[in-house]
Amino acid sequence: MLLSGSDGTCPLCSGLSVNSYHLDKKRVYKQCGDCQLVFVEACYRLAPEKEKAEYDLHQNFPDDPGYKAFLSRLLLPLLPRLRPGSKGLDFGCGPGPTLSLMLSQAGFETSIFDIYYYDDWGLLERQYDFITATELVEHLYEPGKIIRQLWSLLPEGGILAVMTKLLIDVQAFSTWHYKNDPTHVCFYSRDCFHYIATMLGADLAIIGNDVILLTKKSNTNL
Repeated sequence: MLLSGSDGTCPLCSGLSVNSYHLDKKRVYKQCGDCQLVFVEACYRLAPEKEKAEYDLHQNFPDDPGYKAFLSRLLLPLLPRLRPGSKGLDFGCGPGPTLSLMLSQAGFETSIFDIYYYDDWGLLERQYDFITATELVEHLYEPGKIIRQLWSLLPEGGILAVMTKLLIDVQAFSTWHYKNDPTHVCFYSRDCFHYIATMLGADLAIIGNDVILLTKKSNTNL
């Protein structure tokens, strides 16, 4: 998602300390020695039409109780952190927006954006009290740029709520089903999110194995 070139640097922190991490039958994986992001280089990215074709196969819709239960892993810890009347953006909502409906039903008006399905770019010029990104950051070709862009849309006290499965170590990665999705190009560990929190000047909460809440403090970086 969100195409860019590759100059051999880390797509999150632009670091030059990039080393081999893992090799399988389909792709080569690199790791940044600075931020610990694991990623694949540009040659392994899908063309936009092939990427969208993969997303079109997803069967995630609001009437699916299993999908709603999955999203509740992020929703439940997020709700008590929101002030009454907070408004948000569900970034990368996919073809069947669901979390936005759950948030709206809880009293928090939530807009939706997706590069392939709901591409109202004007929404990325507004301010929000919270932004959700569920199963999104692993698809980003320019995670550093996009995360900073989303962060700039939040005021002091705003929350960027992320859901992505967390990388453990290279041994677990070698048999991890999550890396086999051809649209997954970036993989984040707890250490990587600690780096991101420092980069942004954010308060960090990691909940379970896949929910990350970044809260904007005063005088933080954009």
